Amino acid sequence: MNSTLSVAVLSGKGGVGKTNLTLNLAWALHEQGFKALLMDCDMGLANLDVLLGITPEGNLQDALMGGRNLSEVLHPIAKGFDVLPAASGVPELNDLSPDLRAGLLERLEPMLGAYDYVFMDLGAGISETVQAFAALAAVRLVVITPEPTSLTDSYALIKVLNARYGLRDYMVVVNQATSAKEAQATFDKLKGACSHFLQIEPVLLGHVRMDKKLPEAVCRQQPLLAYAPGSPAAQDIQNLATRLQRVRLSMLDWLGRRGILQTQN
Repeated sequence: MNSTLSVAVLSGKGGVGKTNLTLNLAWALHEQGFKALLMDCDMGLANLDVLLGITPEGNLQDALMGGRNLSEVLHPIAKGFDVLPAASGVPELNDLSPDLRAGLLERLEPMLGAYDYVFMDLGAGISETVQAFAALAAVRLVVITPEPTSLTDSYALIKVLNARYGLRDYMVVVNQATSAKEAQATFDKLKGACSHFLQIEPVLLGHVRMDKKLPEAVCRQQPLLAYAPGSPAAQDIQNLATRLQRVRLSMLDWLGRRGILQTQN
């Protein structure tokens, strides 16, 4: 029976800290004893390898175009924590054809059951590939910041996914918040627009505070939770991981009745 929670991490615009949040959330769950796979699904502009300071021997391009097995391009970070790197500077991969996506999914599904969590770090915006992967995940996590452009672009993303795939379930993380009060006010604006215009009620998973330790961790090419585990943002991400585990436990029966990656409509 499937117990793997697939999480698509999305943002309406770039620059909201989505990739860093995805990496550190997966790291936090790994530290809590869970097996995690981190998939870089920003096919043409990969940067998870840069954040981790690794030089993978292969990537998704090699698996899709070069005939390599997916297991050969997995990059282990720690026991029970692996990264599936994407290619960088390959714009034709940014919008995978339906046939390529179907082939990738067919090869992915058998290996995903080894993990408790599969995180898909999607590119920003509303490309076809972003939409397709978002529809396959059990959970969609939308990362926003207090910037007005982040809110409007995230609303547009939710609107498109709802119109195209009928997706109505979204969790939200407010990143780069100065306080819990600002985070709640930011979320309330997005929720209000979604509720009024789309009749969709997103759920706030939590927030992550602004933290000067984060850019330091990026420069050192380490996850924040490894570089400064006691920092405010690291503590917030640990809280997010604990809440996400509660979500996974509440969904186990439902997860057992579906594939790990499966379109819901």
